[in-house]
Formats: sequence, C-alpha cells, structure tokens
Amino acid sequence: MANNLVIVESPAKAKTIKKFLGSSYEVIASNGHVRDLPKSRMGIDVDNDFEPQYITIRGKGELLSTLRKAAKKADKIYLATDPDREGEAISYHLTVALKLDEKKYKRITFNEITKNAVKNSIKQARDIDMSLVDSQQARRCLDRMVGYTISPVLWEKIKRGLSAGRVQSVALKLICDREEEINNFVPEEYWSLDVDLKPNSNLKAIPFHYCKDKITKDEVDKVLKAVTGKKFEVTDNKKSEKTKKQPLPFTTSTLQQEAGKKLNFATSKTMRVAQQLYEGVDIKGKGTIGLISYLRTDSTRISEEATKNAKEYIESNFGVNYVGEASVKTSNKKIQDAHEAIRPTDVTLTPAFLKDKLSREQFRLYQLIYNRFLASQMAPAVYEINTITASVDDYKFKASSSKVKFEGYMSVYNTDDDKVVNSKLAGIELGEKLDAEKIEPKQHFTQPPAHYTESLLVKTMEELGIGRPSTYAPTIAIILNRRYVVKENKNLYVTELGEAVNQFMCKAFPAIVDTSFTANIETLLDNIEDGDFDWKVIIRNFYPDLAESVENAKKELESVKIEDEVSDTECDQCGRMMVIKYGPHGKFLACPGFPECRNTKPHFEKIDVPCPVCGQDVVIRKTKKGRKYFSCISSPECDFMSWSRPTTEKCPECGTYMVDKGSKLMCAKDGCGYSCNKNKN
Repeated sequence: MANNLVIVESPAKAKTIKKFLGSSYEVIASNGHVRDLPKSRMGIDVDNDFEPQYITIRGKGELLSTLRKAAKKADKIYLATDPDREGEAISYHLTVALKLDEKKYKRITFNEITKNAVKNSIKQARDIDMSLVDSQQARRCLDRMVGYTISPVLWEKIKRGLSAGRVQSVALKLICDREEEINNFVPEEYWSLDVDLKPNSNLKAIPFHYCKDKITKDEVDKVLKAVTGKKFEVTDNKKSEKTKKQPLPFTTSTLQQEAGKKLNFATSKTMRVAQQLYEGVDIKGKGTIGLISYLRTDSTRISEEATKNAKEYIESNFGVNYVGEASVKTSNKKIQDAHEAIRPTDVTLTPAFLKDKLSREQFRLYQLIYNRFLASQMAPAVYEINTITASVDDYKFKASSSKVKFEGYMSVYNTDDDKVVNSKLAGIELGEKLDAEKIEPKQHFTQPPAHYTESLLVKTMEELGIGRPSTYAPTIAIILNRRYVVKENKNLYVTELGEAVNQFMCKAFPAIVDTSFTANIETLLDNIEDGDFDWKVIIRNFYPDLAESVENAKKELESVKIEDEVSDTECDQCGRMMVIKYGPHGKFLACPGFPECRNTKPHFEKIDVPCPVCGQDVVIRKTKKGRKYFSCISSPECDFMSWSRPTTEKCPECGTYMVDKGSKLMCAKDGCGYSCNKNKN
C-alpha cells in the first residue's frame, strides 16, 4: 500500500508522474484550485484589513474528501503543483483545505516532467514559499477589486454583462488607441528611384537603388534630368562578412508570437497544445513523459545539463563547427529566473521520431520549440556581403548581394529577418562604366501602423510590462469573448461595444487603463515575491482611490447610459415604433412590446452623407465579425463601400469624394494623395 501521497494539478500530469514513482506513491490530481474567492460577492473584507474570504470551490467537495482520506493514510505528502506563483498558491490552499499537519507535507517543483526531474524534486523537497503565495494573493485581490467594483458601474451605465479588468482594460485601450491612430492616419507621398544597370559584358542588367529614401517628386525629377543618357561609374565595391547571431530559446511570450506567425495559432491554442506537451505523451519504449519544459516563463536561461546534451547532439549530428555559445538576453526588468526557457526535455527525441506519435497540432508546435532550442545552442550564421556603388556626378546608386558562407543555426531554424539577397554582382569591377537599361521612378505613400494581431499585442504587453506569462492568453480570450474586440484575418478590431467600454474607462478610471500604472503594479507584485514587500500594503494603498473613483463615476457619469432611442421604423408585426437597442454586436432595432412581440431588425445609422455612387443615404454597417464600415443604404444593389468615413467634400484635384482622417480630409481615390486640414478646402 502506498505510504506517500503526491498531489498534482491535472489528471494527465498525475498519470505521467505515477509511472515514474512506482507503487509506494499514490498520485492524485486536485484539478486546479480547490479554494477561491466567492463568485457572488467581492470576497475581500475591507473592514478587516482586506482579508480575503476564501471558500471551497463548488463541486470540489467530493474530491477534497478523497484527498483527505488519502492524506490520512500517507506518511508523507508532496505538493507538486505547477512551479509558479499560482501553483504555489494552490499548494498553500490545499494545506488549509485538507488541514494538513505541517510536519507531514512538503512542496516539490520540477521544470520538466521526466523521471530524473521528478525524483530529484523529492530529494529537494522544501517548505511552501509564502512570498510566492502572497504575491499571487495580491494579484487575485487586486483583480477582484477592479472587476467587482467597476463592472456593476458598466452594467448601470452601458449594458448588463459587461466586465472590466486590471489587465484586460489596458489591453482593450491599446487596441482602441491603435484603431484611432489608423483611422486618423494621413498618408504622405514619397518617391524612390531605381535604375537597371548593365555592365559592358554578357551579364544581365542589375537593379540599383538611389541612396536616399523617401525623396520628393521634385528631387526625383532633378535626379532623372542629371543621370538620363549618362554612364554610371562604379565608385565603390565593398566585400565584407556579417555574422547573424542565433535566436534565443522561447519564452512564453516569444512562443506565442512565433506560433501565431508561423503556425497561425491563437495564443489560447498555443498554450493548450503546449500544456499537453508539458504534461506528457506516451512514447513507445519510453513510457509517458513530458516533452517540453514548463511553458509559463519569461526566462531564456537553459540548465547546464540541457546545454551539455544539446552541444553533444549538435556535434554528433552537424559537426563541431556548428556548436556555439548561446546568446544572452539583457533586460532591465525582473526576469523570473527560477524557470528555464521553453525547451525539449530530451534533445534526442527529434520531431521526425515523434511525428507519428503526436497529433498534427502537437507535432507542429513541438517542432517549432525543438528547432528553436537547437538553433539557440548552435553557432551563428555567416553571410558574405557585396555592396557596389555606381555614381553619376554626385548622385549615388547602390546594389547589394549576400550569400550564406556558413549556415550555422540556419540549418535548423530561420527567423523572418533571415533573408538572403541573391543579386549577382560578381564580375563588376571598380571604375567600370555601366549603361542604364531602365530608369524607373516610383510613387509611394506612407502606410498607417499595423492593426494589432494577437502576436503583436502579446509583444507590446511584454514590452510595456503589462501582465505576465500566465496572463497574456487569458486576457486576449476575455476581450474576444466579451465582444469588445473581434478577430478578422488575424487582425484585432475594436467593436462599437468595445469603444463604449474603453471611452467610459478612460473617463472614469484613467489610472486603471494607464500602462505605466499597471506595469508598476506588476513590479510591486515581483517585489512581494522576493519578500521585499508586504502584500497588504499594496491593497491598502490601492482600494481607497478605486472606491472613490467608483463613487464619482456613479454620481457624475449618468449621461453615459445608453437609453432606448425611438426610431422612425414601424414594427411590421404589431405597429409600434421600434426602438434602438444596444447589443454585443452593436445597435439593432427591437419592438418595445417585448416579450409579447419579439421582432428585431438591423439598425443602419445614417451619417447625413449622400452615396457618391447613387445619391442615397450612406449608413454605418458592420462585418459579420463586428468591424465597422460605411456603405449605401441600398446595398447590395449599390456597391459603394468605404472603411473610412466619407464626407460631402470633393477633392479639388480629381473630384473624388473625401474621407475623414481625424484632423484632416483625404481624397478617397488611390494614387491621388491629396489631403487638407478640415477647416480648409
């Protein structure tokens, strides 16, 4: 009979670990948290020094009963929840819920679920780290205070069912600010000048580019006049080598970004599949083992043993010259270096070997993690660069070519900027005269900032210090599920509902949506983890200002509430005048006789601008995913459509309608580029 009890979080992990420990150990899963703050109320006693009021999670009674019986039989209890703040907190709550004797239990952690790692963790069993627990308690209480005090105000002022969050509201504001920046963006015209130069030989013409970027039309004309009909002299011919450093192994953030770019995985999907790889897969001949190290980390550190094994594998399979020294990440912000970077647990378990043992999703993500880790331990790539300058008078044109001299890490992994220019410049000599085969001026317009994707949002949140590895995916999932934001072709677009919530939050709770304030909170949570700060101090300082802002919002922002507006449309079922309602997808028409009459219709908001095609009203519509656009009310009979708001103004240069771009008006015709201030024509 087992005399040792190991409590883990998930059944999959329990199954894997049980195979490593044998018959003297019983392994049971807690299925995550067993205690939490109540859902029906805030659950923080503000009159008793903000003491959290934890309760047993509904549905966990039977499981806790099973765990108590197992704990009574056990001589030793090992709490083996995840190796992070939340895992530490789950272990702490288990000791309370199970009323464990302090002398009987210990905390164990492992960065990977392998036989050696699990057995070594038992040898290094320790007490629960209350600094980690307190840091998690502080985060939980702060998030609960924000959610349970601000959300009811949103229900009252906008719509029931809405929510605010300490991190989600900042993420929403980032997307709203970017959308406004894009909408107000006014393109600026610029030109480039390319010339195809042909040597006095059988070589093909080679494209050269005028050295200055973003030149004006006047300068293009000036250069054209000076170089047309003349020979170009080769005034410089440089050959050099460029070393391209190997990439760092994955952190949670960079894994989510690369999986989004290369595999088209949403952040939530990346974490779900990575969790499966971490918890264990049954490998014939090896049993069930975890294939990757812990997936929630912001460290790029690799253990000495993993580094040694990787270098031996690289030397054996690629050659000694492919072995490199890993790059080191330098950063001013605190890194939770107790964890390693995300890496394979066994470098000999190649993606090719595991392909038929994993699902397609598991294989693709494992291959990405494996190749990135292997590349991080390999030598840099070396390029040969050849740059030639051809001149007419003082006007210089350049052409460059590069080829890989030594692949290094690129033999297993390529990043987006590992691009090789394959122009053939060999055979062109210094002082040689070249003929212009074609001279081509090109008109361009500056582009607006890119819409946020999930990958870009995660990168931005990490750079700003908002959230932590475990919060990126849940934060994005919340704002998508709440319909504040929709995803269309990878891009994130704010909905009308999201705009309303963001505007309210910015007006009523500016500190909550301030990126610097939120990042500072994360730093304070790190300080608690280090044992440098009392977690209650943060709560005591945070809550009074929050409570005051909530009361002010209740009193001063009554006008924000969206009332039902009577429309000029008659209900075709009962004859009442339909009202404008506000739903998750924006406004719609509903019969005020609900629930007797449940008739609804789409609501098209007119903008008092005639359709440039047919003269009827232009209205605001939304795509199926909630993105706003402008079209003719008679669509689809009339095919007019614009992403930017059209106006009644006409372009003085081409006569096309103008669109609203914040402080400016801009011609809607591609290639025209005319713009002016709103107070000017």
